[in-house]
Order: sequence, then C-alpha cells, then structure tokens
Amino acid sequence: MPAKNPRVNVVLERPVYEALKRLAQREGTSLSLKARDLLRDALETYEDLALGVIAEERERTFDRSRALSHREVWRSKRR
Repeated sequence: MPAKNPRVNVVLERPVYEALKRLAQREGTSLSLKARDLLRDALETYEDLALGVIAEERERTFDRSRALSHREVWRSKRR
C-alpha cells in the first residue's frame, strides 16, 4: 500500500544522527517525526528571514509623501 505522505531519504553524518536520536528519545517520539519537526522549524525560520529581507527593502524605499492614509485606502476599497 502506498504511503499517505511523501517520503524523503536523508543521509546524515554520525554526530547529526546521534543528536537527532537523543532528541527523539528525550521527547519519546520517532526519528522521522523529530526530523520532520526540526525541518518544519528550519523552514519557518528560513521563511522569516526571507520576509525580513523583503520588509527591510520596503522600509528602505518607503516614501511617506507618496503613502496613502488609512482613510484613503479604505475609501478606495469601497468603490
């Protein structure tokens, strides 16, 4: 029977594997679930950093004299 979720095989260096194994044992979970959770956390961090770069660029190029007020934005959305 095919797996419900896609699978990924990963080759780890021994120290990384041992650290993952210790974390999984400490939390009473499987290696694959711990690896999945750590990967999710890493992807969220990566996304946060990327969005931070975009925000910094927008902040750097922001021109208050060209910005719309709160009222102007909502007035234009009603039309």
